[in-house]
Amino acid sequence: MKPFFLVTVSAAALTLGAGLLARHRSRKAARAGPQTGPRGEEAFGPEARELTRKAIQFFILPIWMAAGAADWWQHRASDIQDTAGAKETLIHLLMLAEGGVPVMAGLLLEIDPLVLSVMIAGFFLHEATAMWDVSYAVTAREVKPAEQHAHSFLEMVPLMALVLVSLANWPQLKALAGLRVDPQKRLRLKKEPLAPAYVLGALGSMFVIDVLPYLEELLRDWRAHPGRLVPTADGPLHA
Repeated sequence: MKPFFLVTVSAAALTLGAGLLARHRSRKAARAGPQTGPRGEEAFGPEARELTRKAIQFFILPIWMAAGAADWWQHRASDIQDTAGAKETLIHLLMLAEGGVPVMAGLLLEIDPLVLSVMIAGFFLHEATAMWDVSYAVTAREVKPAEQHAHSFLEMVPLMALVLVSLANWPQLKALAGLRVDPQKRLRLKKEPLAPAYVLGALGSMFVIDVLPYLEELLRDWRAHPGRLVPTADGPLHA
């Protein structure tokens, strides 16, 4: 009940904040009068958009991957295979999927209201799953301050990315909020694709730094307690 309440409050706060920001921008645009060209609707100019994109690519995404690796290291130090077991590892793999889908969308797809809605939904699903993860982990093992600090990055870095992507694609956020009509209602590949070397490097790094370690952790869990999600005598596979 408590995790659901916290997620609901967070969602309401972010929705209210986005709505007030959009309303403020709309009023400001109305006072400024008609704009010439598409740039009048943008929250950022071309240079700021480019800097924002690079900050997400080369700063935010690496921090997120590093925090995931640090969290895995803390799991290993706590002998997770004999404490929380495969159940917690599977929850973390679920969170990787919830975070990976928005990342894939941002790397490959044109940012439009549909893609933004997927990113927002992915963020809140990730938050709810993170609360489930911690509420279970603290009953099975000690969650040390270093791991809690890694969790803070894993939760806030995606929010930073979501805010920056939304501001860099302001007309699409307005369309999502119903303040601007956008005829595009289907997923589209980027008009100006990111460099293939970067896309492949980012996806490969995510797999090596985050996915592989948690698969290794799952293998350790299985070997320590075959067929069990929880390393106890009454923890069968379907528990």
